[in-house]
Amino acid sequence: MAIKIVTDSTISIEPNLVEELDITIVPLTITIDGVSYQDGSMTQKEFMEKMAASKNLPMTSQPPVGLFAEIYDNLGADGSEIISIHLTKVLSGTMESARQASNISSSNVTVVDSKFIDQALKFQVVEAARLAKEGASKEEILAAIENIRSHSELFIGVATLENLIKGGRVGHAAGLVGSLLNIKLILSLTPEKLEQEVKGRGNKTFQKWVDSFAASLQGKKVKEIGISHADNLAFSQHIKELLQPYVEKPISILETNSTIVTHAGPGAWAVMAEYE
Repeated sequence: MAIKIVTDSTISIEPNLVEELDITIVPLTITIDGVSYQDGSMTQKEFMEKMAASKNLPMTSQPPVGLFAEIYDNLGADGSEIISIHLTKVLSGTMESARQASNISSSNVTVVDSKFIDQALKFQVVEAARLAKEGASKEEILAAIENIRSHSELFIGVATLENLIKGGRVGHAAGLVGSLLNIKLILSLTPEKLEQEVKGRGNKTFQKWVDSFAASLQGKKVKEIGISHADNLAFSQHIKELLQPYVEKPISILETNSTIVTHAGPGAWAVMAEYE
């Protein structure tokens, strides 16, 4: 019996991997000034231009239960089981939509909270899809996902507080002061919440964190590192140069998804690491 892997559009992943591993991606919805778009229907540049011109911060919403159920029914029509791996419930209701759909679908669906997003979600999805292609059992795949999840970290660098303020994640007064002082944030994503790791003035805050993170990798067995960004390719390439010596596998640099761009804003970047 085949096992098929489903995820959502908050994953940052190379298109060739999606095709090669037969991964199904369910899109979230992005609403900008009352107009709704499927996540992934425009390039990052197009999305950021629309976001900059909009009166309000774009709104992201989870896929409808009915869409999930339809996809599950179609994928499972041949008797296949489904493992559906999604972004953390800390940031979205996507997990709940998938769970509700799994209860009404005629297919055998197991819904998994990755506890992450972006390439840290990719780490789990890609391994699950590879194992599924190799004929692994559901139990073996779920155990591999849990192992990756428990050995992963995700950090986000926020270059401007504007979107965090608009989204209500930073108080307006504190945000105004932060903008005036050119405050930069480093956040970490835990299973419970986004936590502030570092706050400081100017880009030197980012550089100091990257240097510290690189030093922390010494002696660790690093399996994979991913770097994603929101129109900040130059600094992402700089991070890659500093971190590549600590991991054998080439570090991938990808444009991040619209959900992270919406909340973290222009210039944001993320570093994700999986350890052995």
